[in-house]
Amino acid sequence: MDPGVDALWERRTELTPADGTARDLVVEAVDMLDAGHARVAFVDGATGRVVVDERARRAILLCFRLLEMRQTSAGVFHYHDRLPLKREFPGVRVVPGAVARWGSHHAPGAVLMPSYTNIGAFVDSGTMVDTWATVGSCAQIGKNVHLAGGVGVGGVLEPANAVPVVIEDDAFVGSRSVVVEGARVRRGAKLGAGVLLTASTRVFDAMTGEELPPGEAPEWSVCVGSTRTKSFPGGEFGVPCLLVIKRLPEGGRHDKLLLESLFREHGFAL
Repeated sequence: MDPGVDALWERRTELTPADGTARDLVVEAVDMLDAGHARVAFVDGATGRVVVDERARRAILLCFRLLEMRQTSAGVFHYHDRLPLKREFPGVRVVPGAVARWGSHHAPGAVLMPSYTNIGAFVDSGTMVDTWATVGSCAQIGKNVHLAGGVGVGGVLEPANAVPVVIEDDAFVGSRSVVVEGARVRRGAKLGAGVLLTASTRVFDAMTGEELPPGEAPEWSVCVGSTRTKSFPGGEFGVPCLLVIKRLPEGGRHDKLLLESLFREHGFAL
């Protein structure tokens, strides 16, 4: 991505849509995100840490200074925004009602049911974004993931250095679950319906009682939403947490019927 983005960022308060050269540079940068040639964030294979390309995120933010408000339409629907809708979906199944903003990328083999994907998001191959699910700005979704109906994946553009939500390969996120604030669903993890996972959510192993790293669904685990008791001046109240109810062998896969049976056994659903 062009290092000129950094120079523009330093004088961002001076920029206007009349700055044609600056606008062209930023549009080129976001086109790279749209095509999948650049990403806002990725998991470093050597360290396992999420690495953020701050230059990519700056390019997105600069769009709001350099692009003019324009009228656009999709069929009978009309919009008034600085960012156009995404128009190129090579190899992607896009069901009527699905909406994606320019600057988001969907790899060939992805499926978009009526859903919403925001700018800077990356959705990899074989992944389904199911009905009424939302993928927030800069969220990174891996291969062969299923975001079930009504899932809310949070976005992040600011503050600087904030880490986006990352959902790794082969994960499943159950209906109406919410994953926000840079939380991470690691490879092969399965979340039951209605899970709330934030960066500060405490995580416990139901079999051992061990407390695990916060804000993360462990690799190849089956997790459900639960509560823990916390004392406040006004009394004791249940605070949301994530409960790991089963571990799978690496690469292990549940038959869907068996997975549904496991969740029902513990009083939960997909």
